[in-house]
Amino acid sequence: MSDFDIWLSPPDLSGNERKYVSDVFDSNWIAPAGPHINKFENKLGLFLKSKNVVALSSGTAAIHLSLQILGVKRGDFVICQSLTFVGSANPILYCNAEPIFIDSETETWNMCPLLLEKAINDSLKINKKPKAIILVHLYGMPAKINEIKEISKKYDIPLIEDAAEALGSNYDGIPLGTIGDFGILSFNGNKIITTSGGGALISSSFEHSKKAKFLSSQAKENTIHYQHKEIGYNYRISNVLAAIGLGQIEQIDKKIKIRRKNFSLYKKYLNNIEEISFLEEPLNFYSNRWITTILVSSQNGFCKEKIVKNLRKNKIESRPIWKPMHLQPLYKQYKFYNNNSSEKLFNLGLCLPSGTTLTEEQISKISQIIISSK
Repeated sequence: MSDFDIWLSPPDLSGNERKYVSDVFDSNWIAPAGPHINKFENKLGLFLKSKNVVALSSGTAAIHLSLQILGVKRGDFVICQSLTFVGSANPILYCNAEPIFIDSETETWNMCPLLLEKAINDSLKINKKPKAIILVHLYGMPAKINEIKEISKKYDIPLIEDAAEALGSNYDGIPLGTIGDFGILSFNGNKIITTSGGGALISSSFEHSKKAKFLSSQAKENTIHYQHKEIGYNYRISNVLAAIGLGQIEQIDKKIKIRRKNFSLYKKYLNNIEEISFLEEPLNFYSNRWITTILVSSQNGFCKEKIVKNLRKNKIESRPIWKPMHLQPLYKQYKFYNNNSSEKLFNLGLCLPSGTTLTEEQISKISQIIISSK
């Protein structure tokens, strides 16, 4: 890891992770089963106030299982936010279903409720009701979940919350990932807590949670021999990685506090720059501020690309926000409900270093480089 001195969101293993992994080695539980998986799921459940948490190999696996449990099959419509990481949308294709992409609203950068309802009504006109809605809480900012949940209930379409970036965020005090029918978490190396690679599926239903555990363990029947009646997947997290997660989740409150402080410091140093704006929290919306993002208005030679170049010269990583799915070659042929928001956000948006080991001195340095790019 020598390309940068300051990374966008590096892992921070400063708790009991090494101790818990050592416990796993001492017990020889080196498998996708074991006591640390149960402990990790229980700790996550306590934090999220949910009893139905299944730890998996990735957030993408969690979305795939949720679609499988909902019976999504070839030719079905699944509605998905366009402005997101590709892992939100790929499971739709795993099921041979057809994505319908929805543009963002500008207040939270997430799925536009008005366009969502239009897409549903257009689908109903051809007697093809969508099987699911995949809503993303981008960069930790809650979507307009209350409005979207109401639409989901109105049309009786299950809601999948992709909270991969939003562990610790909430809407009106309710943890994200627990409001929809399913919730998705990611523990990839750059997330607010990490297991190296990993994820979790949260469900409002015990039966769905039970089914997810079954499918994630190759759908093995409860027999002494290996017997299978349906297709399963190797999606369960390993006991080793769960041990890392156990050490991480113990520090979640501290990590959220630091990420939110990072955002406040960037605002302190950059708030007077006319060409830069920040994504603010609407009333009752609470973001974990996983990544601090800015919009850079291109004026008088000042632009996002120049900032990225100057930061890179100083061995500091920055990155454009996600390229929307409707602009991706893989997905350009699918239906897209457009209000021009996500494309504009992609053109102007930039992710700044936001890790929990970042110091105020480093944030000040990054901010000065940004200002000097004018």
